[in-house]
Amino acid sequence: MSKKVGLGIIGFGHMHINNVAALYADHPAVEWVACADTVPTRPELRAAPYTREWNRAHLQEKLDIPRSYEDYHEMLEQEQFDIVIVTCENAQHADVVKACAGAGAHVCVEKPMAPSLPDALRMARACGAAGTTLLVNWPLTWSSGARTAKALIDQGVIGRVLEVKWRAGHTGPLGSGARHAGVSRSADAMTGPERGATWWHQAAAGGGALLDFSCYGAMVSMWYIGERATAALGMKANLDSPWGDADDNGAILVRFPSAMALLEGSWTTWDHGVPTGPIVFGTEGTLVVESRDGAPVVRLERGGGDTTFYEAQPLPEGQEDVAQEFIHHLETGERLHPTLEVGFNLDAMAILDAGVRSATSGRLEVVNSTAWCIG
Repeated sequence: MSKKVGLGIIGFGHMHINNVAALYADHPAVEWVACADTVPTRPELRAAPYTREWNRAHLQEKLDIPRSYEDYHEMLEQEQFDIVIVTCENAQHADVVKACAGAGAHVCVEKPMAPSLPDALRMARACGAAGTTLLVNWPLTWSSGARTAKALIDQGVIGRVLEVKWRAGHTGPLGSGARHAGVSRSADAMTGPERGATWWHQAAAGGGALLDFSCYGAMVSMWYIGERATAALGMKANLDSPWGDADDNGAILVRFPSAMALLEGSWTTWDHGVPTGPIVFGTEGTLVVESRDGAPVVRLERGGGDTTFYEAQPLPEGQEDVAQEFIHHLETGERLHPTLEVGFNLDAMAILDAGVRSATSGRLEVVNSTAWCIG
């Protein structure tokens, strides 16, 4: 590829674009080309911090992106890209990624990969056919604590993994006082109807806490257990967001051949009440990813007061964030971190897909194996 990496953005609906775009902007090889948004099914009622219109205006001013298009199809026809960052609403991931692949662009898509396994397969097949790389970005991948826990698991410090627990929660993506990486200010207070007009609270757009937060648990349980899941039991509910039709709480119980996982997500949580990282139970101990005196650590418990703290180890130099990792991969051909690769993410998506189906059917659902679709 050329010395400069031509970069574009499609989708400003996901506020993670503020952080992801800033990371790419900091890379010396990056050259911004153009940006475009997707068209929401319902217009937003207000341009407040972290809404799509606010995100777009904020980044165009901050990054000085040369050109802006109203139609991303036109942008892909008119411009040449090495990488396109896709941060639109979940329900449009498959269409956007397929269009990018058709234009010969590599794609960095924000988690979750898709709202369903069929959509994820469309994305994987499109990029496979075009010979382009599809990277699924997980903020958890860049957690030094989470990576240190994985290293300790691989070293056998807790024996065989029996269960992974994950809980993520806040007062909602646009909840009063919410803060997201890449922006120094917090969210403004918004009325219920104003929040309900955003895609986050619309089921058809791929909104809801189950997709938004339980997806992390699907990823980390796959990563730590190292097996394909077999079945999932999901539940979701709208407990305190009557102005939207998407769930604001959800959980998935997952069965693996030799382990289990519990994946919780909430948009009604004023305080975590639990460690903010994964908890891993093994045959010989328990690992807790947390912070101590403001620094990330991994706590090992063996019972009877036998506690050991491990300092989180730094990430590899030059591959410390998604921009560095992706550009390093494209320049050297070295493998991406496993959690970013398509094959891994199809299996994580299969867990999430089964949990979503179960939450609708009220039954235990089989996790569809994706082994056949990974070329």
